Amino acid sequence: MSAVLSPAHAIAASPGADREFSFDSGDFERVRTLIYQRAGISLQAGKQAMVYSRLSRRLRETTHRSFASYLQWLESSSGPAGEAEWQEFVNCLTTNLTSFFREEHHFPLLAQALQQRRGQATRIWCNAASTGEEPYSLAMTVLETLGPQPQATILASDIDTKVLATASRGVYDAESRGLSPQRLKTHFLRGTGTNAGMIRVRPELAKLIEFRSFNLMAGSWSLGEPFDIVFCRNVMIYFDAKTQRRVLEGMHRAMKPGSLLFVGHSENFSDARELFRLRGKTVYERA
Repeated sequence: MSAVLSPAHAIAASPGADREFSFDSGDFERVRTLIYQRAGISLQAGKQAMVYSRLSRRLRETTHRSFASYLQWLESSSGPAGEAEWQEFVNCLTTNLTSFFREEHHFPLLAQALQQRRGQATRIWCNAASTGEEPYSLAMTVLETLGPQPQATILASDIDTKVLATASRGVYDAESRGLSPQRLKTHFLRGTGTNAGMIRVRPELAKLIEFRSFNLMAGSWSLGEPFDIVFCRNVMIYFDAKTQRRVLEGMHRAMKPGSLLFVGHSENFSDARELFRLRGKTVYERA
């Protein structure tokens, strides 16, 4: 009777001779442990090919010939250079799927909440801002709802420093999904010459947003005054139940009573009712 290989052992059984770098089930489990400790991300057993593909770039750039060698070097790294490499490690393994006005049913609800707070200073936190489409969508909604001088600010954070650099530039393909012709005209500048086919967010949009690197696994959250509105969408799906609870407790502390938390379409926190009460489709109120 032939043995049935588990996904982890399948790495070693696959055509290893065709791989550029040595990568076995032990290396994969080590990566799973390290990314969980560092970023709270629970990598599923079937993600071996993704891990190999993404981390191979770092092995080339750091001239390591095997995953074992790279991971040993990573774990022994310290000081600013070590922190920089840990950041590269995290950048490689985070997933960034986003678009303008993604899960668009949230934006009329955001506009309604902003209307109710008209005349009051409003702090918004966009966590997992990725390459910027989400925080700029929030900023467009703010301007469209409150006018050109809104009393609102947006903190846009992400653990991945490379996507934040893209977000802060605010330059996108003119065919980016989710943008209506009217919004393209109102909120973006069109590129010319060598920049033809590209768009840049207008300064009045960009000035509403502060971009900042932030790790939800940080021991303390120094984020300033409590938030009135938080977008944390499609983030918790990468965490196990223990980590989700830890993050929700942190969110609760960082938000004002009665403030709103917008989450992803597949996220449900009904088991944390003492922290957040369901207000609508994937919208919660801070208890």
